[in-house]
Amino acid sequence: MASPSFFPGIVLPSTAGRLVNLRTLPGLTVVFIYPFTGRPDYPNPEGWDGIAGAHGSTPQALGYKALYPEFKVRKVRIFGMSFQSTEWQKDFVKRNDLPFALLSDEKAEMALELDLEVFTAGQSAFLRRRTFILRNGQVLDDRKYNPKPANDAAMTLNWIKAL
Repeated sequence: MASPSFFPGIVLPSTAGRLVNLRTLPGLTVVFIYPFTGRPDYPNPEGWDGIAGAHGSTPQALGYKALYPEFKVRKVRIFGMSFQSTEWQKDFVKRNDLPFALLSDEKAEMALELDLEVFTAGQSAFLRRRTFILRNGQVLDDRKYNPKPANDAAMTLNWIKAL
């Protein structure tokens, strides 16, 4: 088995008002990548409903919120990441009372460095779901598209428990 690779050292803004370099964080960190979070009275991008895996970002984030106490006991940091702006993400964090920060890759720097999959809806690009588990900046696990985003947090926690 190949040794784990280091996560890119790109600094991203967070909804907590800090800049975060995931490569430099000690211990365990989970980064779940999601395409888009909607807002009440704001339409989904054109064609959204016909794209497999597009829906599910709110259930995915709420899954991490529900299991957050178990991650916290294990000293695991949680971050979500999308192309959306920090301001857009702050609205989502506030409405859903998330206990963890979201990271904005609005400039697509992390996406390019990690060669993340992207899809288009309307006139915009969105990230495909992916979940990374890091230890001291090294990738321990990298899971592509989960067809049931609401289960991502439980699957990730089970993987961490098995360490």
